Amino acid sequence: MKQPHSLSMLFLAMSATFLVGCNESTSSEAGADYGNNGDTSSDFDQAALISNIVDGVITPTFQQFAAKSLTQANDIAALCQAEAGLQQGSVDNAALTSATETAAQSWRTTMNQWQRVEMMQIGPLLNDDGALRNKIYSWPVMSRCGVDLDVVSFENNDINGTPYDITTRTPARKGMVALEYLLFNPSLEHSCTGSVTPEGWDNRTDESRRLARCEFAAEVAKDINNNANQLVTEWSGENGYAATLKSAGEAGSSFATVHEAVNKLSDALFYIDSVTKDGKLATPLGYFANTCGTSVCPEDVESPLAAHSIDNIASNLIALKALYEGDQGIGFDDYLVDENDAATAALITQSIDAAIASAQAYEQSLAATLTDNEQQVVETHADVKAVTDTLKSDFINTLALELPQTSAGDND
Repeated sequence: MKQPHSLSMLFLAMSATFLVGCNESTSSEAGADYGNNGDTSSDFDQAALISNIVDGVITPTFQQFAAKSLTQANDIAALCQAEAGLQQGSVDNAALTSATETAAQSWRTTMNQWQRVEMMQIGPLLNDDGALRNKIYSWPVMSRCGVDLDVVSFENNDINGTPYDITTRTPARKGMVALEYLLFNPSLEHSCTGSVTPEGWDNRTDESRRLARCEFAAEVAKDINNNANQLVTEWSGENGYAATLKSAGEAGSSFATVHEAVNKLSDALFYIDSVTKDGKLATPLGYFANTCGTSVCPEDVESPLAAHSIDNIASNLIALKALYEGDQGIGFDDYLVDENDAATAALITQSIDAAIASAQAYEQSLAATLTDNEQQVVETHADVKAVTDTLKSDFINTLALELPQTSAGDND
């Protein structure tokens, strides 16, 4: 089966497509004072802002994802034990149903936490074209047929004559997207449409298929946890990126000024623009080209099998609020107030709160709502856009920051 050569290139191409859809340039833009090394009118303690966001927001978010991914791995392993026990006669259907529900809820809990991590793409999540991020979550790239093929390859411990090693497999075949398919796909048929299909799959019993998929899901979950731990190490280890940010402006630092590190942190805020707004809302709404052409396309929502799309968006927004406000400590809102722009500080907070309320008001999945009540999704998109419009204007201008390329010039 043909596989994508580069997940990161496709992801960047997707973002570029969103921008091209608005006939806008992808070059970056800067706040009015950026050319002055970020000198602003106040003596605000930017180093304290960095320390709080790093230690009080990003680090615990990464650590909590690692912890939840471990629980997820344990819950899926327990599901496999129940599945095997049912087939051996040592477990009843009620126990299997309970284990199935627990594993599914564990995925949802882990995905909620991952969507907060997604809002904090900086340092190790961007290195090597986002290689570590893609190992954990490859969306929008996925290969359901590839997952089906790897179910059998893992079971046989064979990849073209060599032992199966999930760490060498392409991200489209593993991670949280693959786990969603393995746990929530209602069909036990494989998804391959070409000549390459999982060997012997069509001749297997449903019980055999369920156990094979579960055992591969357990392997995928362990790999996710290993990569989550790697993220924590690369972020907060002795020479991790957290320390790099907090040493900005010091001799030998990769950041010549503290303001440069602040700008690097602010870049993460714009995930809400190029991915949440454009990829998760505008694309299925048909504002950009999608699978259905340029019309409303429920097929293009994120996390469709688990019907978790709107939950993902809500988690993005909750993480955005924590990043912007610094949770309980110093945040960008305090920086704006210190720069005599309390109006913008308050407007962004109000807009984020309104967008969160909009995302949490759905009574059915995003895909179903696109079909039954498109206007509700249109309004959610408008609520998120209200946030990004202010971020891309008054926010960067007041704080003399530079926009990331994925958001510069985008007026959608």
